[in-house]
Amino acid sequence: MISEHDKKVLFWASFLALLAAGVGFAYRVMVLGQWQSEFNLTGAEVGRIFGASLWPIAVTMILFSLIVDKVGHKPSIYCAFVLQAVSGILSFLADSPNALFWAAFCAGLGHGIIEAVINPVCASIYSDQKSKMLNFLHAAWPAGLVAGGVVMLTPGLSDLGWHIQGLWILVPTLIYGYLFIKPKFPVDERVKANVPYADMLKEVGFLGAFIASFLLTYEIYRVICDYLLKVPPPENLIYISLGIGALIGAVFGIFTKSMGKVLYFILCVLMIPLATTELGTDAWIKELMTPTMGAAAGWAIVASAFIMMVLRFQAGHLTTRFSPPTILVISSIFSFAGLMALSVSTGALVWFAFILYAVGQTFYWPTVLGLASEQYPRGGALSLNTVSAIGLLSVGIIGTPIMGAFSDNHTVNNVREISTSVYEASKTEASFFGVAYDSIDRGKAKAAAETANLGSEYSEAINTASRQSLRTTALSFPLLMLVAFALIGLYFRSKGGYKPITLQAADQAAESDPGV
Repeated sequence: MISEHDKKVLFWASFLALLAAGVGFAYRVMVLGQWQSEFNLTGAEVGRIFGASLWPIAVTMILFSLIVDKVGHKPSIYCAFVLQAVSGILSFLADSPNALFWAAFCAGLGHGIIEAVINPVCASIYSDQKSKMLNFLHAAWPAGLVAGGVVMLTPGLSDLGWHIQGLWILVPTLIYGYLFIKPKFPVDERVKANVPYADMLKEVGFLGAFIASFLLTYEIYRVICDYLLKVPPPENLIYISLGIGALIGAVFGIFTKSMGKVLYFILCVLMIPLATTELGTDAWIKELMTPTMGAAAGWAIVASAFIMMVLRFQAGHLTTRFSPPTILVISSIFSFAGLMALSVSTGALVWFAFILYAVGQTFYWPTVLGLASEQYPRGGALSLNTVSAIGLLSVGIIGTPIMGAFSDNHTVNNVREISTSVYEASKTEASFFGVAYDSIDRGKAKAAAETANLGSEYSEAINTASRQSLRTTALSFPLLMLVAFALIGLYFRSKGGYKPITLQAADQAAESDPGV
């Protein structure tokens, strides 16, 4: 047993560790334009640097979930501490795009280890209120965005330059590094109950291993092609990755003698639309708020994060009244309404729509983590963190390309409507997982529109396409989740209501219904 004092120190140290990751994310979002200008980078090169802070998260999150019980929580968290500190120092010293890449890469690796440690630690020390405390813990991410955004946007502080601003990452990093020195870490809930390591793997089984391996294979293959071989990934990469994922999943399933839990697999699949709704649409917020806020539209990201932070600290009021599936249904309703409203609102009404959207995305991620932890405690750190890893991977692999295809489709239709000649002069072809579709070259389209004295009409067509894309996103993702989480809620109701499972109850459930 660990003391109440150690529990509090561990929680707030974990909070600061995730906050540090949020500060780093906000820093990179705010200075990308400066990097592009100073080093004369293309959009693809900027995306490469920023992407290096994202895809490694899933790799270390899954890897350390497999070994954290063997390596230990404290050595793992100090590995993350070193990586985050190096990221801040490299950002300060960077004199080339390559240095910025490695700074971002270290940040991504560290972030993944942090999640692999703090999620199961929080679930272990607050095993009787997992959904509530995981919501509290994940208020740290928006808190980091708020702190980083304020530092980066406040006059005076914003003039320090991106080199010095990179050192802000070190402030919460050094504090949490100090706080983690003394307290005793809890024994993982699974380990404490003497649940065998093999049984942890069985919770994931073929189904969970398949989807995780598919997404990891796709991302790692793409990174190798882009960064090491300097060649474009094959157009059929999605099918290659599906095949490799199925093979790895089959081997894993044979080794564990388990198909995996069906509901757990469904939660993993639902992380694709969930992560796209929460993270993918954030890229549109600054653009949508620009007509209302002008050059200060960057504050919209801070405002969204502030709303999320405050509401996650109020999660206890929801978790004591509603089950996780019900909370997720409510979140889906708000995000659907918010995205639909953002797609049609103008002027001050954009703020109302923006708040609806921010409320909707607030409880998604930590509530799914709480649900997975409460229903599959035998899976320990692996089942808990694999859900998060799948969400992070799916945004770049599936979610963002889908939203790009939505945008391309609406843009093509709108440009063709204002002028077929502008469309013909700029039409090109894009592909989504190897399936070709019509697109336009926006540079050529803008030039052709200006030549035809249709510059304002073209700009309006592009803005309208952005809003139409949000509407399509709302109809595609939150509405899907609304139905899915409602069905999950009905499933639990048919079983007598939602109840968190203790490990003893989990053993009984596995014997009576091994596929759930």
